[in-house]
Amino acid sequence: MLKAAGAAAGAVGIGTAAMTPTPAAAAGAYAHPGLLHTRADLDRMAAKVKAGAAPYTAGFAKLTANRHAQSGWTANPQAIVYRGSGSPQNYRTLYNDVHAAYQNALRGHVSGDSAHLDTAVAILNAWSAKLTSLQGSADRFLAAGLYGYQIANAAELVRDHPDFELGRFQEMLTTVFASLSDDFLVRHNGAVVSNYWTNWDLTAMACVLATGIFCDDRAQVARAVEYFKHGEGLGSIRNAIPVVHDDGLAEWLEAGRDQGHALLGVGLMGTFCEMAWNQGVDLYGYDDSRFLKGAQYVAKWALGGDVPFTANTRKKGAINGWSGSETVTEAAPVDPAMTRPIWAMIANHYTRRRGLSASYLTRIAAKSAPEGGGGDYGPNSGGYDQLGFGTLAFTRDKAQGAQGTGGSPNPSASAAASAGTGSAGTGSDARPQTGATAAPSAAASATADGDLAATGSNDVIGWTAATGVTALAGGLLLLRRRDRARRASQ
Repeated sequence: MLKAAGAAAGAVGIGTAAMTPTPAAAAGAYAHPGLLHTRADLDRMAAKVKAGAAPYTAGFAKLTANRHAQSGWTANPQAIVYRGSGSPQNYRTLYNDVHAAYQNALRGHVSGDSAHLDTAVAILNAWSAKLTSLQGSADRFLAAGLYGYQIANAAELVRDHPDFELGRFQEMLTTVFASLSDDFLVRHNGAVVSNYWTNWDLTAMACVLATGIFCDDRAQVARAVEYFKHGEGLGSIRNAIPVVHDDGLAEWLEAGRDQGHALLGVGLMGTFCEMAWNQGVDLYGYDDSRFLKGAQYVAKWALGGDVPFTANTRKKGAINGWSGSETVTEAAPVDPAMTRPIWAMIANHYTRRRGLSASYLTRIAAKSAPEGGGGDYGPNSGGYDQLGFGTLAFTRDKAQGAQGTGGSPNPSASAAASAGTGSAGTGSDARPQTGATAAPSAAASATADGDLAATGSNDVIGWTAATGVTALAGGLLLLRRRDRARRASQ
């Protein structure tokens, strides 16, 4: 079993304002739109662009210049999409159409031009009418996770359009995309749980969460949030960010792999946190704002700064099959010119919603602005891993009362969601806490969690792996089977 260490003794805590995510409303459907963008977000973008406000206008100019954002885009749906060696790969068709749907939907909301919304609906309807499966090598799980969360976000922006085939799309999203992502989190393609790097889990987690919200499936949302907190794989937060240093920075595991994958991972975890936030779940602040510490570390490293790195070894191989291990001893070299459209969302959350100082995030977000999207970062699939356009979508004014106070984040929304009780919100950026109890310190939380144990002044994961399906995986599978049985009986 992977073991995570307790919080660093004497580590510098990151203050968070008394802010909560979009508050929960009465039990029932989730807030819609409520994945990466709420109604308040869309209204803000439209108003700022109409007023000619910077940097929104520069961000919108990047959107309108992108070839995917044109209302003349025609979909090319496939019955089976293949990704991975040894297969007739055609997944580029899918990700190009997904980004065209998202960009047209976003442009339609900001500009008020219905032709773009109509184009997005036509693309999504064409795919839900034809796509039946994702196939290929293990890379099919990447296709399911990446394009699953992305296509859900595109559809979320047009779910109320009179021509959108909502029920048919929900069926496709659940059976074609989320089923693979859910299975990966349970079985990891038959491999030991640490065989796959962090990003494999994060893509699957993002797809499961987005599908759960889009389909108002509370059990699915609860599974995704629980995995973020305590999952056995390398995508859970303490495995992805295994070491917290006294200077307030925390090592990102994939910094020992290469820069591109580390940037992808930070973007995926930010996406996961943003979608959860918009449904009343504060994962940005979870575990003493561990994600902020990890994102700051990657930002400093990607800017060319020196960062520490703790050697770690992860077990690889198949369950009851081949086995091996890989040891990483130092952070990989970086190209300071490399960028991905991931920083505006994360920087604006911590500095604007929460009013915290995050100097490396601020610097790298400014350097990357204005952020584009799919098609602006090269023709290969890596340039389409994020939806992008953060300068337009996530630039925000500082929330009233948002200032670092040195307190711990409010855990109540996260606890409610992991229990399957989080619900609809109002779409506001942030609200003061009311009647919330203080969260325990990171050290106290570690003590309370049965699988965590203090190992010293730094928070370090000792990499080992179970040789069978873990207890958590079995629990996830049981939850999934019960949920499907319940739906089948209705």
